[in-house]
Amino acid sequence: MTDLSDLLQLDAVLADVAAANKRALFAAFGATAAEVYGVDAAAVSAGLAAREKLGTTGFGGGIAVPHARLAGLEAVCGVFARLDRPIDFAAVDELPVDMAFMLLSPIDAGAGHLKALARVSRRLRDRGFAQKLRGAGSPDALYALLTTAEARDAA
Repeated sequence: MTDLSDLLQLDAVLADVAAANKRALFAAFGATAAEVYGVDAAAVSAGLAAREKLGTTGFGGGIAVPHARLAGLEAVCGVFARLDRPIDFAAVDELPVDMAFMLLSPIDAGAGHLKALARVSRRLRDRGFAQKLRGAGSPDALYALLTTAEARDAA
């Protein structure tokens, strides 16, 4: 499955997010996850920050996939944010990040968490796809791109 429709809801796609740093971005992710998925915003922010201390989730090309496991979740879910300006993320290529896909997983997700991370990373590593996301004009357009299978992208 190349589309991410099982991980994302339309209300969990944000465009032109103003975040001065990782902490502000994690707070925005927490607030959105609380609103959309009914989780505790502070727990989301804290979980993302704790995971980030283990090593950066900025994998290069201006993209990060911050993630955390959270009690009370029944399924893996996500929030996508395109930032209004890039922020330092200590990414492996040292480039600032302008797009981030946050993943939250149940504590016991195990393989489901890893598979979701792999799917998101594989999709966002595609430079052509990343450029489409950067050029999308609205959250609706971003959502459509993220939830459409690659095979249909060529059509």
